[in-house]
Amino acid sequence: MKQIRFFARKIDPFSLRLRLTIGIAIFLALGNGSLAIWTSWKMQQILIDSHKQHIEQIADRLPHDLQLYSEMMPVETGLQKAVNNLTTNNTLLWLKSYDNKIVVKSTTLNRLPDSTVAELMSLTEMPIKPQVYKVSDRYFVFCGGSLPVNNKIQLSLFVVQDITHDQIMFLEMVRSLNIASTLAIIIITGVSAFYIKRSLQPLRQLSQMTEVISAHDLPEAQLHLDRAPSEVKELAQTFNMMLSRLSESWEQERQFVSNVSHELRTPLTIVHGYLQSVLRRQNNLTEIQQEALETAASEAEHTIRLLQDLLDLARADSGHLHFRMEPCVLNDLVEEVVVMAQNYSDRTTTIEAETYPIEAKIDYNRLKQVLLNLIDNAIKYSEPNTPVILKLAQRETQTIIQVCDQGYGIPLQHQSRIFERFYRVDEARSHSTGGSGLGLSIVKTLVEGMGGSVSVQSKLGEGSVFTIRLPA
Repeated sequence: MKQIRFFARKIDPFSLRLRLTIGIAIFLALGNGSLAIWTSWKMQQILIDSHKQHIEQIADRLPHDLQLYSEMMPVETGLQKAVNNLTTNNTLLWLKSYDNKIVVKSTTLNRLPDSTVAELMSLTEMPIKPQVYKVSDRYFVFCGGSLPVNNKIQLSLFVVQDITHDQIMFLEMVRSLNIASTLAIIIITGVSAFYIKRSLQPLRQLSQMTEVISAHDLPEAQLHLDRAPSEVKELAQTFNMMLSRLSESWEQERQFVSNVSHELRTPLTIVHGYLQSVLRRQNNLTEIQQEALETAASEAEHTIRLLQDLLDLARADSGHLHFRMEPCVLNDLVEEVVVMAQNYSDRTTTIEAETYPIEAKIDYNRLKQVLLNLIDNAIKYSEPNTPVILKLAQRETQTIIQVCDQGYGIPLQHQSRIFERFYRVDEARSHSTGGSGLGLSIVKTLVEGMGGSVSVQSKLGEGSVFTIRLPA
């Protein structure tokens, strides 16, 4: 049962391979079936026609023989003599009078079963043209007519030829032909399916090659198929041209983001500096002016952070985001991050470390940025009275850092996409907390740049756990 389910999952009912195989199987079935039917009909005609001709010859010759014997001997003796002369092992003859009484019959009738003889003798008329009938599981060719005797007596002639042996052989031959045709269809269909699979292999390779191409691979991505048909090679060339256009478009977009982020960050930093300078002289400001300047300074700071994130992502995409990798004690780094987090939030943040020291080769400032982002998210998306916990663990080949909260949780359908750029689970909540949808994307980019990985586990109403794995 499991094997059946496996093959059912493996076979795609809408695949080109299956459609071609089914089409070939149907074509073969119709072709072989038509050929087998025509061959059977033709063989039956040849077999029956030979027997029909023999019976017609007997029916035509009997009156002539009867006339010769009647001149030399009595009528009944002449009839019997003529019938015996024309009788063979498989040919049966008998004559009936007008009142349906048997006048004379061939001795070969005694070789048949009594039931078959009785059924044959009960016949009252015969077709003028030879026809095939089945009597008691035996096959006969029937033919008959009227026979004048001395131009006075009119007798009914019955000529029957037993073709049971030939008919059985014919039926066996037809059965064998059907079996051979079915086996031929199965074998040819199997061979065709294998050939179709081999022929479609370049398309499968093309699909597999395009499946693994990411945005970072676009500049170098090229599809090469050496032994593919011309049509598939043309398709690969079309894909290559499309990939080239996508690479150019992606590069232009990346360059645009980088340029805009760089050009806007400097004037915004200046504007933010002037706003802070004015706010420090708040003695000359009214309450409304002070509130307006504080809002402007906050928005400017938020925009500067957003531009910095965009600039970091653009640098990472272009390969210009550099990391200063050096051995570091993670216990000390985490303690520093916790102190920084508590400076701008009254949230309780604790550290749980298995051992001391726990070391890894990292970029100190980049990992600090990652942890601050994750702690900031934990604080934003959990209740004020719940703690944030940082856990440290050392494994043989990995160093693990976990940021745990007891917040709202992330729905399962969103967990696989929260590291995408500008992706936000709750648009309204992200706007109210100042989120731009780039924080977790920055986290993923920086962690992977240091040779690690980041993942999330979350349940609604129970909180989330972000796990960073770094090479030990």
